Amino acid sequence: MDRAAYEELTWLLRPAGGGVYLVSTGRQEQLDLQRRYYEADSEADVTQRFLASLERIPEARVLLLGVPCDTGAGFRRGANLGPQAIRQRLLQDNPRWNEHCQQRGILDIGDVFVVPQLLDDGMLSADQLQRSRRALYPDVAEERRATLPVSPLSIAERVLQLALRLAPGARPMLLGGDHSCAWPAVKALADAGRRFCIVQPDAHTDLLPERLGISMCFATWTFHANELLGRNGRVIQVGIRASGRSKEHWESTLDVRQFWSDEIRAEPDQALDRIVDAARSTGLPVYLSNDIDGTDASVADACGTPEPDGLSEDWLLRLIERLGREVGLVGADLMEVAPHLGASQGEETLRVAARYVRASVDALLTGTRTT
Repeated sequence: MDRAAYEELTWLLRPAGGGVYLVSTGRQEQLDLQRRYYEADSEADVTQRFLASLERIPEARVLLLGVPCDTGAGFRRGANLGPQAIRQRLLQDNPRWNEHCQQRGILDIGDVFVVPQLLDDGMLSADQLQRSRRALYPDVAEERRATLPVSPLSIAERVLQLALRLAPGARPMLLGGDHSCAWPAVKALADAGRRFCIVQPDAHTDLLPERLGISMCFATWTFHANELLGRNGRVIQVGIRASGRSKEHWESTLDVRQFWSDEIRAEPDQALDRIVDAARSTGLPVYLSNDIDGTDASVADACGTPEPDGLSEDWLLRLIERLGREVGLVGADLMEVAPHLGASQGEETLRVAARYVRASVDALLTGTRTT
């Protein structure tokens, strides 16, 4: 075990469900989840079991990480509560979820700790970085503290870099958070030498180079991921239906592949074959970045920008399964679940979200390619 990497992870992470900073309202619900999730009797037991779980990173096949940040969102916020609510639903569906994970090599390494007013360290002044580091890492020696990230996206990227150093063959599964939270996983995997394409179920393209002068947010992350991967059809977008530009514009100017929702709904089986063929033709495994608003709003309204006429959950589950079996996944995420924005506290959306998480984990475990 690389003890320096382990020590840094203990500074950057919190127990599952604990990434949202709470001191009163909502704190009891957070603690109740953690006690159930870690099968612990007290908050001290939760911490102890969380720290013990980090020791098992080198053995993990899949690394589950929560990024409870919605600072990079747009119209409606609330996805910061997505990771906590998804875990609650996973436990509701299967009270033995932890045992299931342990048997299969799935390790939940907790949550990135989120300062809700921050997003990315590149947006901060030197003075703000220094003040935030003092607040977040008061017990860390100044020399080490000066190297630590403070913003959710920057912390998530560092966490994944460290985790992949400890477990080079592991595959991340992120729970967001707004869709900018996919960027740290893409960046960390690329920095670790992994080569891959991206399949992105989404109602929106997220292909702006910047939005209101901000380079990284929910509307821009795919542009930067496409540049990072070298374009060449390595970003494949699925379910697009809310765009100010045409499919021809995006494909011709940015060299992405797009499969819009109307063509998928018209010929679902044929579209499924074409999408899997497009991913296979890259010769690379897939990073699956699943925005819940790619799914039709009738079953996924608990998100920042629900859209009608979207993908059916069963069709998308078929896509996930085939990508895992026929192409292989190098990583995955589920983004933009915002429970309190939906009917009945997002109960239906969370049901669908839990299905997607289980299917994505299965697909991550199915494939063997880690190019």
